[in-house]
Amino acid sequence: MLDMLNDLLWGKVLLVLLVGVGIGFTVASRFVQFRYFGQMFRILGSGQAFKRNQHGHLSSFQALVLSVAGRVGGGNIAGVAVAITLGGPGAIFWMWLVGLMGMATSFLECTLAQTYKQAEGDGTYRGGPAYYIVKGLGKQWRWLAAFYSVLLLITFGFAFTALQSYAVATSFGDAFGVPVLYSGIALAMLVGLIIFGGIKRIARISEFLVPFMAVGYIAVALLVIAMNLGEIPAVIALIVKSAFGLEPLVGGGIGAAIMMGLKRGLFSNEAGLGSAPNVAAVAYVPHPANQGIVQAFSVFIDTVIICSATAFLILLSGVYDPATGAGVEGIALTQAALADHVGEWGRTFVSLALLLFAFSTILYNYYLGENSLNFFSRDNQNLFNAFRVAIVLLVCWGATTDLGTVFGFADVTMGLLAVVNLVALILLFKCGLRILNDFDSQRRQGIKQPIFDANQHPDLDLDPKAWELEPEEAEALKQRLESAIAK
Repeated sequence: MLDMLNDLLWGKVLLVLLVGVGIGFTVASRFVQFRYFGQMFRILGSGQAFKRNQHGHLSSFQALVLSVAGRVGGGNIAGVAVAITLGGPGAIFWMWLVGLMGMATSFLECTLAQTYKQAEGDGTYRGGPAYYIVKGLGKQWRWLAAFYSVLLLITFGFAFTALQSYAVATSFGDAFGVPVLYSGIALAMLVGLIIFGGIKRIARISEFLVPFMAVGYIAVALLVIAMNLGEIPAVIALIVKSAFGLEPLVGGGIGAAIMMGLKRGLFSNEAGLGSAPNVAAVAYVPHPANQGIVQAFSVFIDTVIICSATAFLILLSGVYDPATGAGVEGIALTQAALADHVGEWGRTFVSLALLLFAFSTILYNYYLGENSLNFFSRDNQNLFNAFRVAIVLLVCWGATTDLGTVFGFADVTMGLLAVVNLVALILLFKCGLRILNDFDSQRRQGIKQPIFDANQHPDLDLDPKAWELEPEEAEALKQRLESAIAK
């Protein structure tokens, strides 16, 4: 049953929806992910990205690293290895394509999440697909928002948390001989210490951990590429030829390459799943499109940079044979590949990298689960504390359990999650373009930092408290209006 549902979701429904939304918004937005690619760096390089407002909301940069913490996980190390093993090197090409189109999808969903975010009584924000479904489509769609929230809780709050714990425990067992139970207990204790501190503590940990782990992993990958510089053109040619079935010795075929590239690409970068918008909505930004641009960049970091790093580690090694596949799979393949390049310390390095990636992802998964519960009950602290205890126990259980069935179940719920969110994005397509056009219009007027005035969009049913301007922004907006009237 799980296999049949996976084939239907990933082989037909999601293939059409993901490609349709990605390409559709790319064209309709006039290639927003490429037009504003340089703006991604300018936003992150400015003080605005690190600014918090008077209530101490998360900054744009904190929301970015928190979403990167979620996107960058086992999928970047083990998932890429699985894609190459089952789909051949060509799967990497389709992962790249999914990533580039997914940048536009991520821009759309994260911009909508910012637009429809809701201010909480404690001075924080909440938002995400459940919120933009209800507020953007109307209360008659509340059932769809509730269904999405349940799927989010099951997929990220429970299934993916167990999978990340399993990946860490098995990796440590392979590299260091540590019993999986000990790894599970240690990881559960660390997770428990952080998640009981709430979203701000999670963000502070991620703000330090994510840049450190990403830069370290990319540095090692660049070292390997430098050691094998002459072979890079051949590897790129192998990836492209295999993607279109032009490499006769490569197993998997074009169908398997597309399927694995699509599935593992989405699992890795999550564009279209609606997971990142839950975090994007938490940040304080002067305009919703700001966070859309930043979140599009997180997809680029995940898929084009870090997934490519893993792919080149594997394809440049002597461990993987394109004609027959590999004798080892998953995380063990990545470990063996790096060990082939740099010696046995490479196996240890991959285990430590996976630990950091998976740890940050578990924290992110916890927040998504908490956000889904918040949609149903905003002030029930007993419910939230029970969920935190459940997460700690789940981390320990996941490390010690064969999760073959859980993998299959998670693929189904992840597919359903994507279908619900992508349908909502299609219905809110015009609204996303409207917010982007507001940003574009201000940029064309020479305004370097556009400011979103919720009062100009009374028909969107926005939360006025969520869009209260800071004093300097209110003054800037007032001066612009006076200047426009004078002209």
